[in-house]
Amino acid sequence: MKPVDRRLLRYAGAARAFFAVGAVLALGQVACIVAFAWLVNSVVVRAIGGAGLGELLPSLAALAGVVLARSALAWLTEVNAARGAAIVKSQLRREVLAALPWLGPSWLATRNSVAITTVITSGLDALDTYFAKYLPQLILTVVVMPVLVVVLFLADWQSGLTVLLTLPLIPVFMVLIGRATEKAQADQWQQLSRLATGFLDVVEGLSTLKVFGREKRQAARIRSVTDEYRSTTMKVLRLSFLSGFALELAASLSVALVAVSIGLRLVDGSLALGVGLFVLMLAPEAFLPLRQVGAQFHAAADGVAATDDVFEILDAVPSAGPAAPAVAAESAAGPAAGVTVVLDAVTVRHGDDVAVDAFCGVFPGGALTVVSGPSGAGKSSLVAAMLGFVPFSGAITTSSRNAAGVTAPGGAEVAAGAAKVATGASGLATGPTGASGAATAVATGAERRLSLDDIAWAGQRPGLLAATIADNITLGTAAPAPALVERAMRLAAADDLDPATLLGVNGWGLSGGQAQRVAVARAFYRALERHCPVVVLDEPSSALDAATEGRLIAGLRELAAAGTTVVVVSHRPAVVAAAGHRVTLARPLSSASQPAAAAEPAAAGDQAAVTRGSVAAREPVATREPAATREPVVPREPAATREPVAPREPVTTAEPVAADREAVR
Repeated sequence: MKPVDRRLLRYAGAARAFFAVGAVLALGQVACIVAFAWLVNSVVVRAIGGAGLGELLPSLAALAGVVLARSALAWLTEVNAARGAAIVKSQLRREVLAALPWLGPSWLATRNSVAITTVITSGLDALDTYFAKYLPQLILTVVVMPVLVVVLFLADWQSGLTVLLTLPLIPVFMVLIGRATEKAQADQWQQLSRLATGFLDVVEGLSTLKVFGREKRQAARIRSVTDEYRSTTMKVLRLSFLSGFALELAASLSVALVAVSIGLRLVDGSLALGVGLFVLMLAPEAFLPLRQVGAQFHAAADGVAATDDVFEILDAVPSAGPAAPAVAAESAAGPAAGVTVVLDAVTVRHGDDVAVDAFCGVFPGGALTVVSGPSGAGKSSLVAAMLGFVPFSGAITTSSRNAAGVTAPGGAEVAAGAAKVATGASGLATGPTGASGAATAVATGAERRLSLDDIAWAGQRPGLLAATIADNITLGTAAPAPALVERAMRLAAADDLDPATLLGVNGWGLSGGQAQRVAVARAFYRALERHCPVVVLDEPSSALDAATEGRLIAGLRELAAAGTTVVVVSHRPAVVAAAGHRVTLARPLSSASQPAAAAEPAAAGDQAAVTRGSVAAREPVATREPAATREPVVPREPAATREPVAPREPVTTAEPVAADREAVR
């Protein structure tokens, strides 16, 4: 265990002030220690020499002042420790809570949410002991011990040498004991995490366990885990007592050597009484901080273990992908609405698997874009990349709505003026996805990276809290606006619900479709209140009936008509048919050979094209046959008489057929 992790100073600025104030207070304490020893030595020697009480009164008064000063410094040290612990805990909690949204669901899915909760709550509370007992003694060890050793050398070099040679015994014992107890401390922390996880799982599923009569078995399981935690805690306590005894023994023997040496030299007259008494009083003080550090080692271990877990979370933020907040200046009213989202060679990998390969596309502002495709085609991964929840390569940028056009790699250009975007008359030509052929948006306004602040989104899981419907819709809003709540619920086809309805845990009290509409209304409310130019929805109508779905589609169209870029991932035929801009993804086969995703013109005449891998020889979208005139699926035209597939560079001749089948569907 490191005494102090440098990351603590990086992530918690209050720790620097704590150490600075602690060092100043430690210097004051060492001055009081030396002054106290010198005054006591002076009073005793003069009293033995026959000095009267009147002569000793100034020294006694100074001695009382030193005692009061040292007491005040000790109190200030405790205040500094308590204040530093409180501020550092608050800063670390804020850092973690700010980091978790950037890490996103994909990162959280690989972690135990209960363990993270334990770290943020009771885990960081262990920093109280770390700051109150361990770190102050560590500061005293660094500041007081070297000063006292120097003073001892100046007063009596033989005693100073003895102290200097015996001091390393305590760190040696600390290292040996630390190695023996490190595993016990780790086991104790793991048992605590297991206990918290098991208890939360039982509480969440208690109703189900009662229905099937299995609650008593789970009670026995929790009792077993509790007993294991109790045994590991007692093991740590035993090692703590043994280590304290070993450190006290080493320090006592070291001081005893100094005392024996002083006594022998006082007997033979080679050492004056004043010097011997002064050195004898300083020797225990030289060992005391180091002894206290060893004694508080175990008390601070829980706090150090918790901070290690916190730093692991915070260190993961830079590797979570290029989803840092945009640094471009925004207007006072928030991001401007009606932007075009440009995705250039976006690739998402989950380990060795390629979920999205070199995706190039444009989601025009003021249009309803529907992304569809078979399961595993990378639709949710593409949304996660837009939200910054998964690492990805490539670029996701935004450009102003009044773009001059979208330039394709082959030189083709499709007009994308504001009027055409609003009526669904824009398009995108496709070509190679290399650095020289990546699709770029040429806009009259500034182009910048898409940030999470630009997006209002709703995932497949509603994620509702135990609060009213209005509170769930306005989640994160300091001053909710009832008019915006009403409008958001109307757009989400949730206006038949009472905003004052109180929900239970996980939205208990609502059906699946109702919870889904409340989650969509929350995304709409964020877009309306914060002027988010992009709304992203993942399967928003999967649990809705046809009539309610139609009302939701009307709300999506109304929001898009107002200039918002609406991107919807959906398999529902009604949603796909309502799209003004449609993208169909194909499932990737391998990293070496990827099929091109199918691009299908929407009903409004808007065309979309998506690329996976190199599609240098693909024909432009503008020359493709419209969907209304293409051959039906049954009966299928033989592949030999269909459109030539050689320019499309498939792995086999069957791949284009599969892609066309998905496009027709």
